[in-house]
Amino acid sequence: MRGQAEGLDGLLREVRRQVGGAAEPDIRRVLDWLHRQTGAHVALVADDARTVESATADFPSGVLRPIASLLARLGTGELASAVTRAGELHVRCEGIGPHGPRPVLVVAGAAEPAPEAAALIPHTSSVLAMLRQAGDSDRSMRDYQRKARQLRLALLHALMAGGPVLARRMTGGDVPPLLEAGRLRIHLLRCPTADRDRIARIHQDPSGYHGRDLVVHCPAFKEHLICLVADDEEEGAPGGRGRTPGLGETLLRLVRDNPHYALGISGAHPLGATAEAYSQSAHALAAARAAPGRVAFYHGQASLQSLLPAQPAAHWARTLLRPLDSVPKTSADITRLAMSVPRSGVARLLGLSRNTVTAHIRQVEQALGQDLTDVRCHAAVHLAFALSGAAADPPGDAHQPPPGLDDLLAVETAAAWAQTLLRPLHAHHRRTLQAWLDTDTDAQRAALRLGISRNTVRAHLRTAEAVLGVDLLTHGSGIPDLVHAVRILELRLR
Repeated sequence: MRGQAEGLDGLLREVRRQVGGAAEPDIRRVLDWLHRQTGAHVALVADDARTVESATADFPSGVLRPIASLLARLGTGELASAVTRAGELHVRCEGIGPHGPRPVLVVAGAAEPAPEAAALIPHTSSVLAMLRQAGDSDRSMRDYQRKARQLRLALLHALMAGGPVLARRMTGGDVPPLLEAGRLRIHLLRCPTADRDRIARIHQDPSGYHGRDLVVHCPAFKEHLICLVADDEEEGAPGGRGRTPGLGETLLRLVRDNPHYALGISGAHPLGATAEAYSQSAHALAAARAAPGRVAFYHGQASLQSLLPAQPAAHWARTLLRPLDSVPKTSADITRLAMSVPRSGVARLLGLSRNTVTAHIRQVEQALGQDLTDVRCHAAVHLAFALSGAAADPPGDAHQPPPGLDDLLAVETAAAWAQTLLRPLHAHHRRTLQAWLDTDTDAQRAALRLGISRNTVRAHLRTAEAVLGVDLLTHGSGIPDLVHAVRILELRLR
């Protein structure tokens, strides 16, 4: 009995080691342990009575053919265990688990094992059943987590495309509380990649959501978590921020306690303006890197499109985008998304290849006659998309030639906007920014033009990000506004 107890202690130690780990159960280690205790060859045979799932070294696989019918009966659950001989070998078999179809533990040796050793075989069978069940549970949980993560990403995509109704339909009736909120803010968290899963999992509820909020792994940047936080405070709340409830407060604490974290927080937006909220959070995150406490709220001024003369701007935008009527809507939607998310991110967000995304964007470029890799063309189309939901043309305007973009940008309100946006920049940083935009955001060409190093160019741009509170080098979502601001000031000098 003492030898059996010592043997079981070893088995329990192996169980604790495997259950405490995050890896798949290591069946071979358990079989090797039983081999050391009994001196016999050991194998785990699949429920087809032929396939060896795992075995100790030099297991005599030829022993299985003579006992195939016995293994089949054990595998279906007709028998719980059996003892037989196969040639010169003494064979003991144990079914793994209570129900068939099930695998079978086969122990084959030259002699019948001692009673203490034989008693370890059913214990080993029970341990293998437990480990396999734990492995199945772990796999089921991983599958569930993966599907929940995919659904959250799909909901984000629907919201980014301006479709709260589509997002609700995608949930199959299990609507997350976020979609019942009047407004949301996006908290964009930058953290070590290894921390993303843990943060999302800790705050996940049984439905796969995060209470009244939603946490999504950024498809473009592995160190970003996109946190959609419900915000139903009134617009006139002190500071204009509303409050940061629940998950928002937790994120602020995480950043406070972890020096490698940073957080950018957007303004409050209706659900249909999630793309704008995301763009704002990206700007804020760029500023947060140099902010005290590594947290920044978006405090951007009024958007350029809101300051342009409404009817002429809408007429210009619709004229520019009218060729898209002949382009598949999918191509237009993908291009609109690519205005604020890098193409690689769009591909991951939609589950497409980057080549497919590029092909859709190329269709739009051909229809518009624009090269969207050119920062000025990109900025113009970005502004047109932003204006595309503006006021309708008054009667007769559809037959009038639209104003030019320079005509729209020459208004006094636009000039005041541009001066306010660029005023915080020192002169040498503004020169670097101008050269970088003039060279289509190519830091090497800008460095050659200015007679400085590429690293100095990037350092100046990082400073501009922090000072202006815009994103230039990560998503690049701040580039269109700066293109327009620089152009507006150029027009003022004429």
